[in-house]
Parts: sequence; C-alpha cells; structure tokens
Amino acid sequence: MFRRLPGDEVRNLVSTTPDTAVVFRPAVVKTPAIVTIVILAWRLLAGLVRTIWRHPIAIVVLAAPSVLCWLYGWQTALLLVSPVPAGLITWAIVNRTSFAQLVGWRLLAWWRLIFIYRRHWQPVMIVSGLGRHLRGRDYLPRLGKVTCNPWADTVSVRMLDGQAVKDWADRIDHLAHGFGAPSCRVQVVKAGRLALTFPRRDPLATPLPAIPIPPEPTVRPVEIGVQEDGRPWLLKIHGTHVLVAGATGAGKGSIIWSTIRALIPAVQADLVEIWALDPKLMELSFGRALFGTRYAATPEECADLLEQAVKVMQERAARFGGVQRSHAPTVDDPFVLVIVDEVAFLTAYQADKDLRRRVSAALATLTTQGRAVGVGVMAALQDPRKEVMTIRNLFPDKIALRLDESEQVDMVLGDGARDRGALADRISPNPELGAGIGYIRLETSPDPIRVRAAYVSDADIRAMVATFTGGESR
Repeated sequence: MFRRLPGDEVRNLVSTTPDTAVVFRPAVVKTPAIVTIVILAWRLLAGLVRTIWRHPIAIVVLAAPSVLCWLYGWQTALLLVSPVPAGLITWAIVNRTSFAQLVGWRLLAWWRLIFIYRRHWQPVMIVSGLGRHLRGRDYLPRLGKVTCNPWADTVSVRMLDGQAVKDWADRIDHLAHGFGAPSCRVQVVKAGRLALTFPRRDPLATPLPAIPIPPEPTVRPVEIGVQEDGRPWLLKIHGTHVLVAGATGAGKGSIIWSTIRALIPAVQADLVEIWALDPKLMELSFGRALFGTRYAATPEECADLLEQAVKVMQERAARFGGVQRSHAPTVDDPFVLVIVDEVAFLTAYQADKDLRRRVSAALATLTTQGRAVGVGVMAALQDPRKEVMTIRNLFPDKIALRLDESEQVDMVLGDGARDRGALADRISPNPELGAGIGYIRLETSPDPIRVRAAYVSDADIRAMVATFTGGESR
C-alpha cells in the first residue's frame, strides 16, 4: 500500500483513513565508538599542535617549571627559575620602554587574546550577525593575531566567504560593546582580511600646548598636533587643499593657528605668503600684523583678495606651462596659502549675489588649478551641507572636528568614513575634552585618522606677533 522510500520508515501507522497522521523519520546511522574516539583524539592533537605553534613562549614558560620539578625536585627548580622573573623585573624598572616593546606588549596581547577576544568571540559574532549558526554548527570569522600598543588592541580577522567590509562597518557598535571597548575601527588589510582597532584608553584626552615654532623654514608637512598612536600629526600644506569642518567651539582655530606658527619661519624667509580672509573679524584679526596687506575682512575685500590670488595663479601657470609640472617654493615664486575662516559666510550666507558669485568662482578656480603652481587653500566652516559648500569635493584633504549630526561626518570625509570609525559626532562638546580633536582623511588613504591639534592661546599669538613683526596684535 505504501512504497518505502530509501532512508525513511513509516511510524505509528494505525489506519488508512484521511485523518491518520503518517510520520516519516530518517533512519539513524550509529557511528562506531572507535570512530568517535579517533575523531576526538585527532581534534585534541590538532588543538595541542596549534596552541604550541601560536603561543610557543607561553607554553615554554608554563611547561619549564613543571619539567624541572619533575626531574630535579621543587627546590632545584625554584633556584633555576627564580633568576628569570627577577631579571625581567629589573629590566622593567631600568628600561621600561624596551621591556614594553619586547616583552610587555606581547604578554598583554596574549592575555587579551585568551581572556577577552577568544573567550567572547563566538557569542559576539553570533549576536551581532557576523557569524551563522546553522544545523547545530557555528560558522564564524577566524580570529587571528592580537597586537597591543600603549593605547589600543589591533585584532586581525579573516572574514567568512561572501562577507563584505560594510557588514563589519555597520556593526562597529556591537563589536565595541561586545569586547568592552569605547569604540571600534575597521581597516582593510587585504582581500578577505580586516584589522579591528579597539582603544583601551584615550591618548588625546589631555589638551596639547602650542607646538614650538620650528627653527628652520620649511614647506614640507608641518607639525600641528599629535595622532592617536602618539606620532606627531604632520599636515600637508604645499601641493594640496585642506577643508576643516567643525561646530562652534570644536577647535578650528587650533588647526589654523598651529599651521600659521609652523609656516612663520618660511614666511620670514620669503618662501611662503599667507593670505588671510577673516569675514567674522574674530579669529585671524588677532594676528593681523602677521599678514600685512594680504588680509581681508569685509565681503568686498575678500572677493578682491581671492581674485588677486587667481591672477597670481594664472600668471604662474602661463610661465610654468611647458617648463615644469610642479612647484618648488622660491623667493620669486613663494608658496601662497589662502586661509578662509568661515567660508560659508562668503559662499552661502552672503546676501549680495554678485559677491557670492565672485567668491565661489574664485575658490573653485583656486581649488581646481592652484596646486600645481603653488597656491593652496585652507578653508574652515561650521555647516558642511552641500548647499552651503558646493565645492567641498575639490579639497583633497579633509578634517572633521566635532560635528552635530552623524550624517555630517560622511558629508565632510566622504561616504563610509563614519562606518570606518570616524565618530566625529561623538566628540565631547567640553572644550577641555574635545576641542581640537577630529578625524582627518587624506587624499592617499580612505581610512580616517584620529588626531588632536595643539591649542594656540591668545598669549601665544601675541608673543608670535611681537617676535616676528616687532609690534602688538590688534
């Protein structure tokens, strides 16, 4: 009456009426005990070999005392082992830097790998949706090496086949909270491999004093602050344009004045000219004597000064055409840096349509043609919306300080910047904690870098004006 299907059995068949439930259950194949034992033994052996391969130093440290105790007794083992920790302690006291680089950070990385990341890896991956649990088996991204530095952990990860970087970028909050970190940043190492950065502390929490004025003139990348990894923040000025966006009190003045301080020796050597546009009459006017006649405050003066810069650029282009493709600062052809504080006042909020048109046309011309002939633009604004700053994509290097909305981060730094960890909307509004902190995205890299600019006080500006002009600031 019923044809038996391969692997199926008919159970609980009582009647052939339509109401009778017919249950088909798959046949159960029992695995011999010897096969199960072999599989478990193989997994144990493979896990032991993998552990020794990954953590040879830790295995030796744990195994050596046990072997010595077994061979020679605990008294002899204690005498033989004691010099090692004593020497390490002495090393750490005498030269903490070398000890941390060669031993300390490696031990911390091993500890956090075992007790933080490997311990919580499976639940965090499953709950966040980066792993899959199918038919009783977990499919997880592979946890790789953990490295530590003074401020963060870097975790290498091999993604599952078919995963995209956006899958991880959309879950940075899950990852940060899952592993007890304040934030998480995602960086592509190569195809299929990522580096996750989990900060343990904030090295930029303390405000930085003004950086000393360099003794020698230079137009190379200038030091204006510090990066999150402790290295100096070197901002490229010559051969690029820089856009600085941030809410009121975010620290745009710190970036502008730190740049001016770094270029002052080159200005004195006639290798650099700084042209200042200050429509707010609050920021750059404090050191007006540094700029001489190249200072503008009213909208009319700003438009005239920008058009004058365009003329300088076009005159150089006519002379350089067919002769040279890049600019090298000289006394005859110095590098010209046009600084515009609150550029939106001139391009969007200006009531005079003719002035607005002149300013927008001049800025567009400078940002599209000025790099090759030694004319750069540094513009600062509060509102990064497209209708406010239509030419923001013409600035190769962009800096996002504290912003009011998460959408504004991608407006300034480009699509996907916030997903990669540029959380500019979460910077503290407290000036002591957040002023000058931001994220920079360079033309040569899509990954944002967290930085903090040095704070240049009013006293620093007065001293700079008095030193290099022999007068007082107004």
